[in-house]
Amino acid sequence: MKLLGGLLILAVGFFLAHWIMKLLTRSDRFVRIEPTLKGFLQNLVKLLLYVIVILTAASVMGVPLTSFVTILASAGVAISLAMQGALSNFVGGMTILLLKPFKAGDYVKIGDAEGTVQSIGLFFTELTMPDNRHVSLPNSSLTNTAIINFTREGTRRLDVTFGVSYDSDIDRVRETLEQVAARTENILPDPAPIVKLTACGDSSLSFMMRVWCKSADYWDVNWALLENGKKALDAAGIEIPYPQMDVHMK
Repeated sequence: MKLLGGLLILAVGFFLAHWIMKLLTRSDRFVRIEPTLKGFLQNLVKLLLYVIVILTAASVMGVPLTSFVTILASAGVAISLAMQGALSNFVGGMTILLLKPFKAGDYVKIGDAEGTVQSIGLFFTELTMPDNRHVSLPNSSLTNTAIINFTREGTRRLDVTFGVSYDSDIDRVRETLEQVAARTENILPDPAPIVKLTACGDSSLSFMMRVWCKSADYWDVNWALLENGKKALDAAGIEIPYPQMDVHMK
């Protein structure tokens, strides 16, 4: 009778666990959770429900839970000692999923690796670099490393510097570059673009053009400004000098 009762509890318990998981995954709050965290929570809840069902069935069958829990604890200690690296990655993955320094689709720089986040697993985070190389980063290292997220805020500031001759008219250079910023696509009007003289170098005056754009348009705007700026300065007769050095012979 105990065996039949235990089997009945297993059957009913697994059915109820499956039903609870369906209700959970269809709830509005669960649907709004970030996809990576959603999969982790779903697997964790399912595991906990199955463990509860199995322990309840074992108790009904007459299996001493104290001995059962002791065996599980001993096995857990042995496994944790053998898998310290994997467990540290697991904890790191949980930390990333809870604190959310980045999510799938973000463009980030982590240490020497820079690319788009493809997935955040329990043990590794997958990045695709701009040249299409695939990088797997252990999660334990990410929790102790500075992470630069380029896309989280949605907009980015772009600074482009042009060097012109010391003989150039400062006001004309500024006006020419301001016109370039006004004609270039995908530049945001607020904050407004600015052009400033930032340095008097060894052989040129450095003018910085500072604009804001959407993160997705960053490189397109960067290349457009460089090309359009060079053409506009040439058309205005403003020289972009080569590095020069005056040598005095005695």
